[in-house]
Amino acid sequence: MLLTTSVGSLPKPDYLVKARSQARKGGVDPAELKRLEEQSTRDWVARQEELGLDILVDGEQYRGDMVAYFAEQLDGFKPSRLVRSYGNRYYRKPIIVSKIRRRQPITVDWWRFAQALTTRPVKGMLTGPYTIMDWSFNEYYPSRRATALAVAEIIHGEARDLERAGAQYIQIDEPAISTRLDEIELAIEALGVVTKGLRAKTITHICYGNFQALSPKLNALPVDQIDLEFANRKFELLEAFKHLRLRKEVGLGVVDVHSHRIESREEVVANLKKALKVFKPEQIYVDPDCGLKTRTPEEALGKLRAVVEATRAVREELLN
Repeated sequence: MLLTTSVGSLPKPDYLVKARSQARKGGVDPAELKRLEEQSTRDWVARQEELGLDILVDGEQYRGDMVAYFAEQLDGFKPSRLVRSYGNRYYRKPIIVSKIRRRQPITVDWWRFAQALTTRPVKGMLTGPYTIMDWSFNEYYPSRRATALAVAEIIHGEARDLERAGAQYIQIDEPAISTRLDEIELAIEALGVVTKGLRAKTITHICYGNFQALSPKLNALPVDQIDLEFANRKFELLEAFKHLRLRKEVGLGVVDVHSHRIESREEVVANLKKALKVFKPEQIYVDPDCGLKTRTPEEALGKLRAVVEATRAVREELLN
């Protein structure tokens, strides 16, 4: 019960940020860039083990934007000019110009690389079909539904390959779900295509939305676990779940990834105990609100340490 993990992305070290910038200008050889990405992945796996996290992530050191990364690996997409996503962050919003095809597995080799570094499970990490559809321009498919379902078939193939490689946990990130509640049925349908027939534990992470309005549909999401942010809104989301009997596991975000402040162990312990009044301990997985790539490495380590130490304290109290 109360297993600890991270949502996905972790900060890139300065040497890798510099190398990725130079590589875009042709100043770094692809083989050298991959070596540095592997080095950073190796470091982050070791740090997660040292902290004592139960389920690890590879940290996505080889990715930039979560949608553009997949679009770059698929036939049928081309990049557009830079589009502002949030704050001062930009990405090249993909354009769908022909039928989408997957030439080969996209994430499996990176998952294998990370998993070979540890005996603890490493999550497979995918961007969901609704988010890829919603965050791309479509110039080929006749409707948003047709686009989402076409992407879903591709992501299902990737999820199936991760499972065959040995992934016990597969996370499908769907941050766009919470922004378009009028299309929740489409998001559910597309996610169902991805998870159909999978035996691995499936997770979806949804960011910062109107969950009071979304909550009646959460049990319909075709996954085993729903990962949500709680800390950023001071655990007010617990009120929504007091009135909804969630039949899923819940990924409980207990540290705020949009704050430089590192939460204390005592603060996280108190909030975990609040959550235990609503959820069963075996239902809860404990993690940050979202990916930590926007924090410094020191901040990310501090927040993950607070997650682990607080969870251990609460777990021991429950067992005794």
